[in-house]
Amino acid sequence: MTFYDDIYPFYPLQRTSFIFSTHLLTIILVFLVLTVSFLLILPGIRGKLRLFWMLRIIISFFIGVVIVALNFTSDWAEARTTTNATYKSFSSEEVNAEVGLHVGLYGINITLRGNPVNQLNETINYNEMFEWKDTIDEEYEDALERGLPSPILYIAEKFTLNNPCGLIYQYRYSGRYASATLWTAFCCWMVANVLFSMPVILYAGYMMVATAAFIFFSMASFSTIMNLPTCLFTIGTSGAFQTEYSGSFWLALATGVLCLVIGILVVLLDCIIPEKTREAFSVGVDNDEDEDVYFGEGYLNSNFLASVTTTPLTTLVLPTVSLPVLVRRSRCKSSSGPGRRLVAF
Repeated sequence: MTFYDDIYPFYPLQRTSFIFSTHLLTIILVFLVLTVSFLLILPGIRGKLRLFWMLRIIISFFIGVVIVALNFTSDWAEARTTTNATYKSFSSEEVNAEVGLHVGLYGINITLRGNPVNQLNETINYNEMFEWKDTIDEEYEDALERGLPSPILYIAEKFTLNNPCGLIYQYRYSGRYASATLWTAFCCWMVANVLFSMPVILYAGYMMVATAAFIFFSMASFSTIMNLPTCLFTIGTSGAFQTEYSGSFWLALATGVLCLVIGILVVLLDCIIPEKTREAFSVGVDNDEDEDVYFGEGYLNSNFLASVTTTPLTTLVLPTVSLPVLVRRSRCKSSSGPGRRLVAF
């Protein structure tokens, strides 16, 4: 035992605690870089539209990063309890610790944290991941070989393929369907952002409503695990504990409501005030009317016009001009004698 620094035999490795998921860190960094890149265009926007564009960019990327990150979080549902339990196999030593079960779309996290952390000459702070794969039994066997604490092994064993509870089947399929609908929501979000940059704001609002709908579908798919027959988790001296909806589930609900409100608001504004809505999104309607050409200021001689008589218009085609020029001939009568004036317009 002294060879392993007072650690029980066959368990030479001390597990480090879980800090932060590398998948989530990568996703957050990517969307953060994209957000900062788009915010760099704000100095080129004048007036009140600058604030609108800033809010639009921040809200849009917030929705995108939440949809992607929800696929990799492990707190859609969770359960916690504090108990006195046997620490490891082949030993009667008990520890006081907090046991946690965190359910995600691709697997579960089981945490064990001692109260205090240092007990039995060891740091008790574990976070173990078990994914929904056909090899989950192999992961459980690997956990047995590594000598993980008994509370972790007890919960992980409930999710093996041959366990009578059968939790793995419902959890795995509900997680897969929830993940698939979330990725569909992400595709709808990207299409909506493309349409917001085109003069089809109405369809962009429809796609935001579709994004919200698919987020709600993912929540409904995950909620089917609550219809499972009760399979209680009993560890040590504490009573049984069950999973309840956690942070990611409520974050998905808030994001879905936000997408729904944005979609409905855009659709209503496009129907009521379409011109101002397109102006707010910096997309205008093409104007086919010809613009007037301004040649400069002129002076009007009322005495001259009083003695002007007009003749029918004739068309004069100039070789250097591709369009016909209308010429009006007018006769001017004055005291000095008759005159003729050509006026082109």
